[in-house]
Amino acid sequence: MLRVAIPHKGTLSESSIAMLREAGYRQRRDRRDLVLVDPDLDVEFFYLRPRDIATYVGTGALQAGITGRDLLLDSGADARELLPLGFGHSTFRLASRPGTVTRTADLAGQRIATSYVGLVRAHLDEHGIDADLIHLDGAVETAPRLGVADVVADVVSTGTTLRQAGLEVFGEPLLESEAVLITANGDDGPPALDQLVGRLQGLIIARQWVMMDYDVEVGAVDRAVTLTPGIESPTVSPLHEEGWVAVRAMVERSRTNAVMDDLYALGARGILVTEILSCRL
Repeated sequence: MLRVAIPHKGTLSESSIAMLREAGYRQRRDRRDLVLVDPDLDVEFFYLRPRDIATYVGTGALQAGITGRDLLLDSGADARELLPLGFGHSTFRLASRPGTVTRTADLAGQRIATSYVGLVRAHLDEHGIDADLIHLDGAVETAPRLGVADVVADVVSTGTTLRQAGLEVFGEPLLESEAVLITANGDDGPPALDQLVGRLQGLIIARQWVMMDYDVEVGAVDRAVTLTPGIESPTVSPLHEEGWVAVRAMVERSRTNAVMDDLYALGARGILVTEILSCRL
């Protein structure tokens, strides 16, 4: 049986559960449930603290888990990223009071407050910088004001909390994070893990693409197909009306309206866009 860890609380938990439901897996309906078995797919789900998931997976107690990339790297667990899941995006940045520390090179000898000591230590080692790390479990943005630290390193979504604390972000991001599916290093896992990866990949691709159908005159097919090449090749079928064909192709969701404009200008008509719930390519 495949044993998978899911975040217990928060937006990461809600998005993970919703995605797994879309992929056809049973999920808990009561937040107090910490274990759920899906006997049809031979999977057992454990709902754990996001920060603990990489440790459970790295030790081999669980074969897979969903957690943040930042938490995986910070843990130092013997685990690896299998698949980015496309939600839970955040950026890990450095910040300080205006006019104090403004470059990564200036971090030497500074006191850095963070909840992600492992991640920050790896970044400093990579740049050959020796600094003092101060571990705090939360609200690191208050550390400079209270004189505990000179710099903070924290997950940033909009930067509002840091600005409210009188801090300015500097340097390049230490990490771009998102929710990821992980497994233990050197472990291929049971067949049920491959099935899980395939189903999640199908959902991720489906969220990035739409299906576009349209009618176009035969003489404009080649130009139309350059606008909608699809993933492999579009489907072109003759219509009852002579000189016209129907074209079906997958189009990147972000380009939908621009492609429709170009097709219409080319003479295409009956342009329809439909959602893709899931796919396997």
